[in-house]
Amino acid sequence: MQLAGPLQLAGKIALITGGGSGIGRAASLLFAREGARVMVLDSDAADAEATVTLVKEQGGDAAFVHASVSDSSQVQRAVAHTVQRFGALHILFNNAGVSGLGRDGAVATLAESDWDRIIGVNLTGVFLCSKHAVPAIKKSGGGAIVNTASIAAQVAMHTHAYSASKGGVVHLTMSLAKELAPYNIRVNAIAPGYTDTPMLRHAKSGATREWQEERLRIMAGQTPLGRVGHPHEIARAALYLASDAASFITGHTLTVDGGFVFQ
Repeated sequence: MQLAGPLQLAGKIALITGGGSGIGRAASLLFAREGARVMVLDSDAADAEATVTLVKEQGGDAAFVHASVSDSSQVQRAVAHTVQRFGALHILFNNAGVSGLGRDGAVATLAESDWDRIIGVNLTGVFLCSKHAVPAIKKSGGGAIVNTASIAAQVAMHTHAYSASKGGVVHLTMSLAKELAPYNIRVNAIAPGYTDTPMLRHAKSGATREWQEERLRIMAGQTPLGRVGHPHEIARAALYLASDAASFITGHTLTVDGGFVFQ
């Protein structure tokens, strides 16, 4: 019988934004299985609570906080709640995001309100969560920040606000890594390719099951491995960067895309 290895996040406290669904939910479950106590942050309280229930069903420890990552005061309260609930903070997974598909098209017709919303969640949200979490991580003796970028930061796509937001995440990751290295805080990013998440499936208002499946089929055809990714595959990359297995890696963006970018 093969014995299980040591838990990769034993004794760690993790705050995961956008933890109510998709990659965030998969990461919450995985981090908890690897020994972390997890605070699930989401703008949808019902989704966040459902994730916590799943974590507890598998024997993990989790709680949730309802907050928008684009609101500084809400983020500040969420971090404080995490420290109050669990006693420390070691890992921040900045995963919350919104899609621009359907409205993020030609620059001349891209609404300023859509630009502001996408940048506000995808980029400003990473800044605000890092701003308020870093003092707590420093107090805990160091740790790791993992940010969700995208292949849209690496190749040209017709989603200007989304691409700009994710390109900003990549560069913010590098500048934060340089600033925080002396405090034993590593900062890295993951750049997922096409991944079968609720955000992707429901990018179009009123999307039918047939539309969703056709869209996934097209994306799979554009990916060298011949399929789209699954949330748990992206979560594994986040776990690696958050764990001591990546103890000498900082400022790096790890592409997890089935080969899309290199083709």
